Amino acid sequence: MRTIIVTGGAGFIGSHLCAKLLEKGDHIICVDNLLTGQNQNIAALKKNQQFTFIEADVTKPFDLSVDKIDAIFHLASPASPNHHSKISYHALAMETMMVNTVGTLQMLRLAKKFAAKFLFASTSEIYGDPLVHPQQEDYQGNVSSTGPRSVYDEAKRFGETLTAYFGRDQEVDARIVRIFNTYGPNMRSDDKRMIINFILQALAGEPITVYGDGNQTRSLCYVDDLVAGLISLGLNEELKGSIVNLGAIEEHSVKEYAEIIIKLTNSNSNIEFSEELPKDDPVRRKPDISRAKNLIDWSPNTPLTQGLQKTVEYFKSL
Repeated sequence: MRTIIVTGGAGFIGSHLCAKLLEKGDHIICVDNLLTGQNQNIAALKKNQQFTFIEADVTKPFDLSVDKIDAIFHLASPASPNHHSKISYHALAMETMMVNTVGTLQMLRLAKKFAAKFLFASTSEIYGDPLVHPQQEDYQGNVSSTGPRSVYDEAKRFGETLTAYFGRDQEVDARIVRIFNTYGPNMRSDDKRMIINFILQALAGEPITVYGDGNQTRSLCYVDDLVAGLISLGLNEELKGSIVNLGAIEEHSVKEYAEIIIKLTNSNSNIEFSEELPKDDPVRRKPDISRAKNLIDWSPNTPLTQGLQKTVEYFKSL
């Protein structure tokens, strides 16, 4: 039986990852300070004897009574860019910078101590507002080191630097995943990301707020597909040092997503175009997933409307 640590395991993606690893018979140690994670996401998992929850901040020492660790999935970090959310990386700027730098360093040292595989959950944000489409892993990005999004973008970029260093010079079996836009159940209702806003506004019959002209595009990956990729990449014996994009390649405009949500919820909401785009918000972002296909035979397979319907049902149930 493998012992696997998932930091940020009570969060949106982390909770789904913990659940899937438990299904595989692994012993899961979920570490989360619940700053943006939620107890409700792991309530059912706590009933499993193979699941251990540690409420802790990974930037600081915490008690860990184990004699082996086989793998570490380092997902801990605020991830929402929304300026108006209390849990966004703008509202939690220092916490975001520290968990992706100091927290990453702490977990890399733990991986070295136990000779564990290490996966750093990076982000498509490291590409900034890209000038190349779709984005390949060797694209170095168009990123502001001082702009409002830099507390996340640059922290993730330095997290990648630390991970690459430990893999190259400290003999840690480390790999990096760059996660593109992901959606699904267990997202926080107060997160205020695009899909959440659209679903909540549609369910309430309120106007759906679209920033800019709505022609900016996104490609959204359903969380189950993403988690399958994380596990394949994180536990593969042959992928030390790999850097891999994971995300959907089906591209739609923001306006189209709003229209799809209105249809799925049978809502009478109309669309309101209200404000300029937030500063440094990418106009277009889409991954090149050729490397994921070649290395781990991965690509998303959940149809967009199916994934969105499951997400709508989740928010109806809250």
